[in-house]
Amino acid sequence: MGFFSALTSIARSIAGRRPMSGRGGWFPMVREPFQGAWQQNAEIRAESVMGNPTVFACVDTIARDIGKLPLLLVKRDDDGIWAETENSAYSPVLRKPNRYQTPQTFLHQWLASKLLAGNTYVLKERDVVGLVRALYVLDPAKVAPLVAPDGQVYYELRRQDLAGLGVDVERLVVPASEIIHDLTVAPFHPLCGMTPLFACGLAALQANTIQQTSTKFFAGGSHPGGVLTAPGAIGDETAKRLKAYWETEFSGDNVGKVAVLGDGLKYEAMTVTASDAQLIEQLNWTASTICACYHVPAHLVGAGPVPPFGTVEALNQQYFAQCLQSHIVGVELALDEGLGLLGSPHGTELDINDLIWMDTATRTKAAADGIGSGALSPDEARRKYFGLGPVKGGATPYLQQQNYSLAALDARDRDDPFAKPAPAPAPAAAPVVDDAIDAEKGGDVLAGALAVALLRKDWHGLAATL
Repeated sequence: MGFFSALTSIARSIAGRRPMSGRGGWFPMVREPFQGAWQQNAEIRAESVMGNPTVFACVDTIARDIGKLPLLLVKRDDDGIWAETENSAYSPVLRKPNRYQTPQTFLHQWLASKLLAGNTYVLKERDVVGLVRALYVLDPAKVAPLVAPDGQVYYELRRQDLAGLGVDVERLVVPASEIIHDLTVAPFHPLCGMTPLFACGLAALQANTIQQTSTKFFAGGSHPGGVLTAPGAIGDETAKRLKAYWETEFSGDNVGKVAVLGDGLKYEAMTVTASDAQLIEQLNWTASTICACYHVPAHLVGAGPVPPFGTVEALNQQYFAQCLQSHIVGVELALDEGLGLLGSPHGTELDINDLIWMDTATRTKAAADGIGSGALSPDEARRKYFGLGPVKGGATPYLQQQNYSLAALDARDRDDPFAKPAPAPAPAAAPVVDDAIDAEKGGDVLAGALAVALLRKDWHGLAATL
C-alpha cells in the first residue's frame, strides 16, 4: 500500500482546506422534502425510498442497461474514425477495473451511486510509473469535496476496506487528480450533485405509506375501522369495557365474526375505503412522478402501458435519447479524463449496439439497405448486424454499374447528348511495312520480298521467294 501512504503524506502537507458549504455565492445547502420538514426533523433518505418498487425499478433499469454495454478502448485514425484498439497502458484496467468487480458490476455500481446519491466518486490506484491500474467506486457517504483558498479541489476520504483504505486510514485527503467525480445536475454547487430523489422522494414516501396502509387494511380482513355508538350516555368504564370486548372478539384473526349488539348499539365505519380514496389513481400518480424525475418511460418499469404506436426500435431509441445518453456520455468523458486520455488519439466508448438490438427481419433489411447503398461493405454489415466474420471479397463496398456521379452527369449535360460521334480516323500504316518497302526499293530485293510476304501473310509468295 505504498501508493496510499504517498497520498497520505501529500495530503498532510495541504493547508487551508475547508469542506464544501452553501456560502460563497451558492445556494444554501438546506434541502427539505416539503415546507417546514427541516423544523420537524423530517428527512428523506435513500434507504427509506429504495423500498419503493418504482424507484428501485428506475435505478436498476438504468444501471443494468448501461452496465451491459461493452467498455471499449478506441483510437481515432487519420480520417477521424474511432475504432476499437488495444493498448497495454489502458486496456487492462478497462477489462478488469479492480480485483473484485467485472466491468458490468463496476458500471452498475457507478450508476447506482450517481442515481441514488447524486455523485459517483471513483478512486484511482496507480502503479510505480503512474499509470492507473485499478478503479474503486467509493461509498458517497464517506467522501466530501474540499476547496482550498486558492480554488484547488481535494477530496476527503474515510475508511473503505474494499478500496484499500483500511484501519490505518481514518481520514485521507487526496487531490482531485486521484478521483473521478461524475455527478448529476448540480444546482447548489458545481461539486455537489443532486439525486433525482430530491424531486420525487416525497412521492415515493407517499406510495410507501399507501402500501403500508393497504397492508394493514387487508390484514384486518379488508374491514375499515369504526365506532360503536349508543342512543344514550354511557360511562367511561362501560365504554372501555365495550371497546376491549370489541377489539378482542372482532379484530385480528376474529375479523368477520358475527357481532350481536344490544341496548341500541350501532357500528359505524370511519376509515375511508380504498375506492373512495382513489388508491390506484394515487399509486399511478406517484409512479409516473418518479419515472418523470428519472426520465425512464413508464412502460419499461411496469408503471404504465406500452404505447400503442411505433416499433420496439423506436421506443428504445426514445429511451436512449431521453434517459441513457447523458449518463453514457458522462461515464465516457469521466473515464477519458481520469485515465489521462484527453488530448490523445485514444478514448473510451460504451458500445450501444448491444443496447439497441433489432429483430431478425429488421436487421436483415438494415444490412441489405446498408450494402445496397454502398454505406457498408458486406463484412461490415455481417459484423454489425449478425456478429459474423468476414468472407472472401466482402471487404469492399459495392454499387451498381448504372450509377453515375453528379460530376459525370454534369459533364454529359454540358455537351450535346444527341450529337453523332465523329468517325474514327483511318489507321496509319505500320512503320514496319514502310521499312520493308524501303528495303525492297533500296536494292535488297530478297530481304524486302521476304519482309513484305511475311507482313502480308503471302505464304505462296514466300515459298516462291525462297
